[in-house]
Amino acid sequence: MQYGICKLGVIPVRFKANDESEMVTQLLYGDHFEIINQQGNWLQIRIAFDHYEGWIDQKQIELINNNQFETCMNQVFDCSADLIEYVQLADQSLMSIPLGSCLSGQFVFKHQFEGHNNQQLIDQKTAIPETAFMYLNAPYLWGGKTPFGIDCSGLTQMVYRMHGYVLPRDASQQAKEGDALSFIEESEPGDLAFFDNDEGNIIHVGIMLKDNYIIHAHGHVRIDRIDHTGIFNVETKTYSHQLRVIKKII
Repeated sequence: MQYGICKLGVIPVRFKANDESEMVTQLLYGDHFEIINQQGNWLQIRIAFDHYEGWIDQKQIELINNNQFETCMNQVFDCSADLIEYVQLADQSLMSIPLGSCLSGQFVFKHQFEGHNNQQLIDQKTAIPETAFMYLNAPYLWGGKTPFGIDCSGLTQMVYRMHGYVLPRDASQQAKEGDALSFIEESEPGDLAFFDNDEGNIIHVGIMLKDNYIIHAHGHVRIDRIDHTGIFNVETKTYSHQLRVIKKII
């Protein structure tokens, strides 16, 4: 088995092995993976954190050995905690890394990081809303995972990762986690709300806040009202999403 690690701030992971293919997710600095196939300069990978699969350009990554891979696995929740941080490279130049980047990369590459990490957030459910607010107003981007472009399940996955928990990548997968609540009044800030379409498929997810508000990515990361029907958009005076279930993950 071959292994690799993301050596840049963020790179696209695509559905097929070409630059024109849909981006299905992203790798952030320090994210590591197994290589399961290769087509020319393109590598099919399985991301270690969530086992998501896709294709990346091999020019944007570094190959690592099994020992380095295991070191990264042991530090999978060690993340940068500011919107933008920097690592100093071997040539003394700086490279920017986005919120939630995996800091195991600094040990593999012998980079220097002197910013803030997320260790004070681990297992702190009450701080989940505050972490989610760091993504507020980020534009919606299918497959995105950074404050400069993110989708609904990318938001929930990244916020939970910052607090030491693994969520699958897609909303439909995340909906299989945790325990369902019977009433919205039972929810706590940090619980996840899932929404379906007319066919009953889960298509959206957001993070519950206090007083029947929710933060979610819809056009951009925003805060809206939520009730038993779903998410109410005060700007359009309509429900944008219909509620399926609220689940307590932590």
